[in-house]
Amino acid sequence: MEQWLGRFVEKYAGDLYFPDVQITDIVEVMILTFLIYQVMVWIKNTKAWMLMKGIIVLAVFILLAAIFKMHTILYIAKNAATVMATAAIVVFQPELRRALEKLGEKKFLTSVVPFEANREKSRFSEETRESIIEAAYAMGKVKTGALIVVEQAIRLTEYESTGIKMDCLMSSQVLINIFEHNTPLHDGAIIVRGDRIVSATCYLPLTDNMGISKELGTRHRAAVGMSEVSDALIVVVSEETGAVSVAQGGQIFRNISEEELRQKLIEIQDKKTEYNRIAAWWKGRRKDERKTNA
Repeated sequence: MEQWLGRFVEKYAGDLYFPDVQITDIVEVMILTFLIYQVMVWIKNTKAWMLMKGIIVLAVFILLAAIFKMHTILYIAKNAATVMATAAIVVFQPELRRALEKLGEKKFLTSVVPFEANREKSRFSEETRESIIEAAYAMGKVKTGALIVVEQAIRLTEYESTGIKMDCLMSSQVLINIFEHNTPLHDGAIIVRGDRIVSATCYLPLTDNMGISKELGTRHRAAVGMSEVSDALIVVVSEETGAVSVAQGGQIFRNISEEELRQKLIEIQDKKTEYNRIAAWWKGRRKDERKTNA
């Protein structure tokens, strides 16, 4: 039995080659798996998912053509490959732009390069936070629609320029007056930077996420769209129900309480604190190095 097993292994497994697996190979596989998974999850929540399914069907069709040696189809597919690649870039242009914007987010850079944190602006005050909360729920009681964008690390200059510049100190009374019906500034979004309202009547990008509830209107879709292309926190007051919602990171949290909104705003204040801590640590490290060298 042992001799037979030895001959079997020698005959069928003797020519097999098992490459040396190093730790870098395992890391590469894990990184690629993670990236592919993230891309699939990201695409699934956009209109690109339908296009991707069409591409998969086309790829399967070409694979079958190769198996059954359909030379004409393979010839057409081979010569159309370059055109199809260019067409894919054009078709997926909004999604590719959004992905590059995410990659270039300042919060990503600060996690890799600590001295980027030194460029962070000061966070907004507690007075600003409470003004937003007070105004949002006051407008909710009378069903006045509102869209408030609280800027964080990523500058929203592109969207700020679509509205009317204000440079006004934040207060709940000002917010309520801006979104009051039949006033010149009530339509569109306002952008808050630090403790100031920098622009009103701003146009925001609408989300392509197919998973968003059909109950939500343009105001909510604009809030989600803005949260997809920036790290801003967007407060939405529904004109139909008066409910207050928050959009952040491509997600929307509907009908939240005052305390939940307060916690959301405190969280982004804490993020600023973490950035400043990293900057302080980096400055201290550089100072110690200079003292040592001296």
